[in-house]
Parts: sequence; structure tokens; C-alpha cells
Amino acid sequence: MRFTIFSFLLTLSSLALAQSPEHTAPQYEVESHLRFLASDELQGRRTGEPGNFIAARYIAENFRAFGAQPLPGADGYFQHFPLETVTPPSASALKIGKTAYEHRKDYLMMAGDALNAKTTAVFAGHGWVDASAGHDDYKGLDVKGKVVFVISGLPDDSSPMAAFNSIRDKRRLAQERGAVAIIELYRLGFPWQFALQYFGKSSTRVGDDSPDKATIPYGWLKEKGNDALAEIVKGAPQKITLSSSGASVTRKMVPNVIAVIPGSDPVLKDEYVLLSAHFDHVGTGKNGGSPFTAADSIFNGARDNAFGTSALLLAARTLAQQKTKRSIILLACNGEEMGLLGSLYYADHPLIPLRQTIFNLNADGAGYNEVTKISAIGHGRTGTDEHIESAAAAFGLGVIPNPVPEQGLFDRSDNVSFAAKGVPAVCISPGVTGFDETLMKYYHQAPDEAASVDMPYLLRYCQSFALLARRIADDAAKPIWKKGDKYESAGMKLYQK
Repeated sequence: MRFTIFSFLLTLSSLALAQSPEHTAPQYEVESHLRFLASDELQGRRTGEPGNFIAARYIAENFRAFGAQPLPGADGYFQHFPLETVTPPSASALKIGKTAYEHRKDYLMMAGDALNAKTTAVFAGHGWVDASAGHDDYKGLDVKGKVVFVISGLPDDSSPMAAFNSIRDKRRLAQERGAVAIIELYRLGFPWQFALQYFGKSSTRVGDDSPDKATIPYGWLKEKGNDALAEIVKGAPQKITLSSSGASVTRKMVPNVIAVIPGSDPVLKDEYVLLSAHFDHVGTGKNGGSPFTAADSIFNGARDNAFGTSALLLAARTLAQQKTKRSIILLACNGEEMGLLGSLYYADHPLIPLRQTIFNLNADGAGYNEVTKISAIGHGRTGTDEHIESAAAAFGLGVIPNPVPEQGLFDRSDNVSFAAKGVPAVCISPGVTGFDETLMKYYHQAPDEAASVDMPYLLRYCQSFALLARRIADDAAKPIWKKGDKYESAGMKLYQK
């Protein structure tokens, strides 16, 4: 009888130890996070505006209260980065040979110092130089004092993300070689009219503080196929007249929020799992980019992404309460809605070397239309599927692997900033079966408010995210890119394999 009682008590003890804090997290905790972050008082959390700074302070003070520690190199719990708003040139004129082009119709100048030049136009492939790959589009070309025309994107990657991310480097490469301007031939998948409408207005980017930053004019031009431009592409230089004026740049500093929870294992604590979620949204009124009314002009962003930020905060508390073997970096990213700016900045300026970061687990989503499952964007790519499925099942949830693949969701959230550097990454989103009417009713819309959120589902989503982080951080095996994955080579380079 004693043995039976002892065994029973031992079993209960073992079960208690097996229960991580994620299992006992109360609904009011995650609900209060979401209700505060998506409140009207925060005015849509647009990056650089007062509500965004309040959200950052809220997250930082929660990290502090949970016992997460500041990282060396941070300003307390903040990693500030420069945010630049670029207003494109208000006036421009372009003539190649005898062909005149109309600004904001045939071409679009997007940035750069004032210019008034009569010179030569030359073609330089993609305008790319990669010494490690033996690639140099400028080899044998004299572009000093000339306007350089190049193809959008990279030699081995024509995706919009590659095109956008390479703009700064292409301008710098052209300027270093003496070019007076650089114009990209527009070959992206978006309609030209969309490009004119979207990129012909002020845009925001991470500020460039490098001493050799590019300032020459930069623009896009739509090819016609039978004009002077076609001769340039064939390698026949042409006379060109280009003027551009009226561009301006304003700057302010904005914060990522960051903290660390040291690991418990004396060896594995020097490896890190990076948890991320963006806390910004699109703001109010016309900044929201979608219809609004006088009665409701605030884009609260409950689903996108107070939802994911609540998961990050729950993970911060539970992982600090019961530490994992590996250390945990908590990164609340800013500027995601402006082009993944905060995560791109951290990936370029990590406070812990990226080679010590074994995985990025991101929490983000456009919303949900399925509350019995979570979505795993990046499923099947990093060897973490079993953990994803078991963490979801622990809270009665199934998994939707890589929903709506035509939307390219993996490359549209902060996880791609780290994947591009080689860090294995997965984005856990609420359940999505398609971009249907249910989802689009709230995605970047004014009605996306806390009152419309399924709070019991929010809790289970947050619990599964936090438990997944725990299991990956405690696993002896490291995640690794699947052979042949588009980011495998970057991973091999990062980890020197």
C-alpha cells in the first residue's frame, strides 16, 4: 500500500514538473496585452509616432518585470535605429538620344541630390559587384560622369525583395565608380501603374550612417522595347539629358525593444534562440492605406500584430520563470509595416553575433479564419516540424503548413531578415486557410480591434508559441535548413559549414 501511494505521489510530482508555465498561463494575461496594444489611445502604433513609442515602453517594462535582462550595446531595453522619410523629386526631365520621357508616366525618379546633366548613358547589367563570386558588372566599363542603367534585382535573384534590398548597394557601387545617377529598368512583377502610385510618394527606410553612403539620383524606367533605351541595353552608349530636383530627407530615431533570458545549461547558454514579433502598425487616417470613416479612423492592428506581440510577451514571462537550456533573445521589431525595417537593422547590427543565433521563431500574421489550428510558415524547411506540431497539439490545435503559398508569406515578415543571413527561421501565424472575406474584413482595416478577437483562441496560440520556443531551446539538436532550400547556402556561410 505504501509503495502504491509513493508511486502515485511520484507520478503526480513528475507530471507537475512536466507542466511548463505555458500550460497554466491565464487568459487575462494575454488579453490585457492585446487590449492595451490595440487600444485607440495608441493610435495605430505607426512607427515614429507617439503611440508607437508608448507601445515600445510597454513592452520594455514588461520585459523588465519578467526578469529578462538588457543586452550589452542596447540603450536599456531599446535598440534605436535611424528612420528616414524620403520625399521623391518633385520635378525631373529625361531625354535619351532623341526620345523624351515623361516623369511619373514613363519613368520615376525616387531619391537623390539635385542634378542637371548632359552626358552619356551606359548599361551595366544588374549593376552588381560580388568579389567572392567573381561577379563584376562594371568590369571594363567607364561610368565616370555618366548615367548608369541597370536591371532591377540581382543576377541570381529577380524577386521584389532582392530588388528592394539591393537598391542602396547599387547606388553606392555606381557612385563609387563616378556615375552621376543610376536608373533601374523596371522588371518587377507588380504592374507599372502600381509602382508609379505606390513608390511615387514619400517612403521610409533605415537611415544610412556610413561615410560612403550614396546620394546620387536613383529612379525606375519602364522599357518600351523599340526606343533609344533598347540601344543602351545592347551596349551602344547614348547621349542623355537628365535633371532632377525637389527631393528631401527627414530623420528620427525609433526603437526596437530587446532583452535576453540567459540559458541554464553551462554550454548551451552560449547559443541563442531569437524570438521576434513586430509591434508597429499603420497608424490612422490616410496612413492606413485603406478606407476609414470619421467615426473610426484608427487602424488598431489587433491581429496585425498585437496578436503576435502578445505571444512574444507570454513567452518572455514563461521562459524567464522556467529557463531553457539555450539563451533566449526577445526582439520586438519596429517598422515591419514600412518594409521590415527593425528586423533588417538588427540583422545588420546584431547585439549577439548571428552565428550564435541558432534559430528565429517569429510571431506574425494577417489575421485568422481558422481557430482550431495555427499556421506554420516555413514548415518542412528547418527540421522543426515535430516540435511545431507537438506544441500546437498540447493546446488542442492542429497545424496548417505553409498556407496560401501564392502570397509568399515567408518572405513578407521579419523572419526573412534573419533567414537571408542564414539563420533557420519559421513564422508562426494564426490559422489561415485563404485570404478570404473573413480575413480581409480585418487585414489592415479599421475594424481590426481588440473587441473582435477570439480571446480563448489568442491564449492557445500564445501558449503554443511559447511552448514551441521552449522545446527548440531545450533540444540537443539544432535546426538546420533543408538541403536545397533557398537559404541553405547563407546558413552554411554563417555557421561556416
